[in-house]
Amino acid sequence: MKKTYRIWEDYIQDFKTFLQIDKALSKHSVSAYLHDVRTLLDFVKGKKIAHNPKDIDLPIIRQFLEENQHLKSNSQARRISGLRAFFKFLLLEDKIEESPLELMETPRIQRKLPYVLSFPEIEAIEGSFDLSKSENFRNKAIIETLYACGLRVSEAISLRLQDLHFEDGFISVIGKGDKHRLVPIGKYAQKLISLYIEGPRAQVKTKKGNENYVFLNRNGKKLTREMIFMIVKKAAENAGIEKNVSPHSFRHAFATHLIEGGADLRSVQEMLGHENITTTEIYTHLDRSFLEDTIRNFHPRYKRKTD
Repeated sequence: MKKTYRIWEDYIQDFKTFLQIDKALSKHSVSAYLHDVRTLLDFVKGKKIAHNPKDIDLPIIRQFLEENQHLKSNSQARRISGLRAFFKFLLLEDKIEESPLELMETPRIQRKLPYVLSFPEIEAIEGSFDLSKSENFRNKAIIETLYACGLRVSEAISLRLQDLHFEDGFISVIGKGDKHRLVPIGKYAQKLISLYIEGPRAQVKTKKGNENYVFLNRNGKKLTREMIFMIVKKAAENAGIEKNVSPHSFRHAFATHLIEGGADLRSVQEMLGHENITTTEIYTHLDRSFLEDTIRNFHPRYKRKTD
């Protein structure tokens, strides 16, 4: 009887359910994990080996990774993390007796410091919009919201009318893993959003199921990630900024400008929705004076006058 890889498909489906229900991960995160596992499945299918995940051992994993050496260390680390999560799940479900990645070392990740937009550059980008075109009221409001609140792209496009609490100066954000957080929003961002909602958005006939989303396309549907990227790229180009600018650039600027201004790291972590403060700490490296001022102001050796 010819062996198949059906058991892989069953386990992958179970893993998907586990990630969605038990871990409550976002659709994007679930897709990334499943992509890592399916890449391994494609590899073993090509080699005609390991018809059952329990047949996977460390040498097979190493061979798989060697054939993907073209990937950067960050991508390799993420792939190993995805596979480690899959086999850990199989361990919990008693499908395997040990994980083949237990002794696998994760490549050292080279954390690149992001290019940070200056405040004048952000103003130039927002000032590049021709407001005689109705869609540019929306586009300017989106960019200001990304910067004013430090939102991820997915959070901006999922922002709903009921999430706007302007009377209290906050918006409610649904972040990774469907975790909710409250983020302050300034008067300028409130003004731009209100002008868009009361003006161009009110003229759009919304499609069923999209009525509550703040930012809509001309067909009355929720915007896509790709559309936000196109808006940002075009605006940066019109502003004469030659650096690589993406929607995430405004989130970086939000965090960096706060820390440069003396904001507490824990507060920035909370507003960004970072689960681990080490993720937030990367922004301190963008402004060494922040670290120097912190130790000078709070370390007893520095605070005490010396003879």
